[in-house]
Amino acid sequence: MSNLPRLICLLHSCFVTRSRFSRLSPCRRMSPRLIAFCSISALVMAGLAAVAPGQDAAPQPQAAPPPVPYASVTELNGILAQLNQTSTAMQADLAKTRIERWKTDGSTKRQTQGNVDSVQRNLQSALPEIVSEVNKSPEDMAASFKLYRNLDALYDVFGSVVESAGAFGSKDEFQSLSNDFSGLENARRAMGERMQKLAGAKEDELTRLRTQVKTLTAAPPPPPKKIVVDDTEPPKKPVKKKTTKPSAPTTKPSTPANPPASGAAQNN
Repeated sequence: MSNLPRLICLLHSCFVTRSRFSRLSPCRRMSPRLIAFCSISALVMAGLAAVAPGQDAAPQPQAAPPPVPYASVTELNGILAQLNQTSTAMQADLAKTRIERWKTDGSTKRQTQGNVDSVQRNLQSALPEIVSEVNKSPEDMAASFKLYRNLDALYDVFGSVVESAGAFGSKDEFQSLSNDFSGLENARRAMGERMQKLAGAKEDELTRLRTQVKTLTAAPPPPPKKIVVDDTEPPKKPVKKKTTKPSAPTTKPSTPANPPASGAAQNN
């Protein structure tokens, strides 16, 4: 998520601010599909970042980024090599351009010289820093988008210088600058095509993020019912021995002490 603020900032500056190197917005030739992908990616990742902390407050270790495919690195190295060669040639040819000798008015000369100074500052400071960021993260959308915007701005301003050289400069100046302009255009187009490929490769990841956000925002399922099975035998109760109570003694009925009546009669 560390690249999310950078991506949102780039998208905002692309639509709201104007480049200091150009009178026109450098995003006017951006592919609608590319801009839409970057916007949706930023929104989805923002939603994921907002929901995730509520689900699990404990800090999670960051997973290592997947390795960049060899084909992608080779493609990027080719684009950056061409761009570096074009940048070197542009700086050398601009230094040899004698705007003060052009057959035009002073206002046009001052405006063209200002454009030349802006292009040279960009080639010497801004562009190398951006290229270094892309080299560190070859498939980072924010860094790639930033490089494309910079190339698009250079394309606008340097194109104006080339047009002025063709109208007011010498034939040699115009030819040299035209060759440089073609190299810049090729690098810019190649970078745009690469971003389209990156956008296509990120579609699966974007779908996964959408699914993850829906899962996190859905109501948690009820906890499963636990059934406890106690298979331990309960302890046996001790058997109480039955005690017999002694029976009460039985008394025989007593006989009367009177003599039998028959014996008395005989004596009389």
